[in-house]
Amino acid sequence: MDISIEKIDRLLEKLERLVDRVVPAAPAAPDFRHCLASRWERDATAGRLTPVVHPHLFDLDDLVGIDDIRDEVLRNTAQFVAGLPANNVLLWGERGCGKSSLVKGLLKPFAPQGLRLVELKRWDIMSLPAITALLRDQPYRFILFCDDLSFDEGEGDFRALKTLLDGDIEERPANVLIYATSNRRHLMPERMEDNTGGGEIHPEEAAGEKLALSDRFGLSLGFYCLDQDEYLAVVRRYAQQRRLDVKDEVLRDKALKWAGLAGRRNGRSARQFIDDLEGRIGLGNGYRHD
Repeated sequence: MDISIEKIDRLLEKLERLVDRVVPAAPAAPDFRHCLASRWERDATAGRLTPVVHPHLFDLDDLVGIDDIRDEVLRNTAQFVAGLPANNVLLWGERGCGKSSLVKGLLKPFAPQGLRLVELKRWDIMSLPAITALLRDQPYRFILFCDDLSFDEGEGDFRALKTLLDGDIEERPANVLIYATSNRRHLMPERMEDNTGGGEIHPEEAAGEKLALSDRFGLSLGFYCLDQDEYLAVVRRYAQQRRLDVKDEVLRDKALKWAGLAGRRNGRSARQFIDDLEGRIGLGNGYRHD
């Protein structure tokens, strides 16, 4: 069969166009000179990094009652930004105590030194190799921020995350760390049968597999519910920031009643109380003269 060179060239061109449609080019990374934060968004093929136009530049001075934890995270991040060895970080414990705010607050002091924040969801864990491939050769330091990280029984993603945290056959980029928050210390549900064996011949191995994931985070720091004085200190800090003209004894009384009705004393509850108070004052229904 006689096929001319010209026909072969046309066939190759058609094949190239078909491959381009089926296997699209790898997405480009954002311009990190002007993009302090981005998030991973999956699409039909893989995913891409999308710039966050208005990142939440939280002020770390607003975090009250967690000084020791804040200082540890700041120290670890300073080492990382300076090109020194640093650890992946797991912040676990009570909800509403400032875990997420602490991570977001790192941008303000460290962004001028080259730190960038990349947000990803728990279900994006399997995309970590694609994400790190985009970041590896960038002249910046990246914290991959996974908020509310946890796994249910039977989910296999946690095994993939274990491998990715320690590195597999591909060397882990030196300019990438993972900072995660979770309400669970060990990221996996723990049941009574884990202690009794529940049919396992070697129950210690099954329990060890669950604990192994949190062990991959070199820095694991726990958050606990605020006591009354710490809670009131947060309330007073917010009230001072917003210049609310309220007598201290009135502020204290109303803040404690708010916490009692909400059933919790934490930073989130304090902020919600102050939002409510500022709104009341704006409508002329404040507590200044109660």
